[in-house]
Amino acid sequence: MIYMDEKRLKAFEDMLKAILSQYDSTVEKMAKLKAEGKEKTVTYRQLFANKLQLQAILSYYRTYGLLENEK
Repeated sequence: MIYMDEKRLKAFEDMLKAILSQYDSTVEKMAKLKAEGKEKTVTYRQLFANKLQLQAILSYYRTYGLLENEK
């Protein structure tokens, strides 16, 4: 039972790392496009939608006290 709990915790931690990485990557790509004046492109809008979705997921982590480092 303990082994399964540790495995599950590791999976949650890995998921959080992946979401944070995707969020950071999305923000960087959006900043690059914005600097190029491409805020009205489909790519920028898709990235914006992805950013909102990632923020929603992170808000759940935050609500349940699962985020260690706040940015």
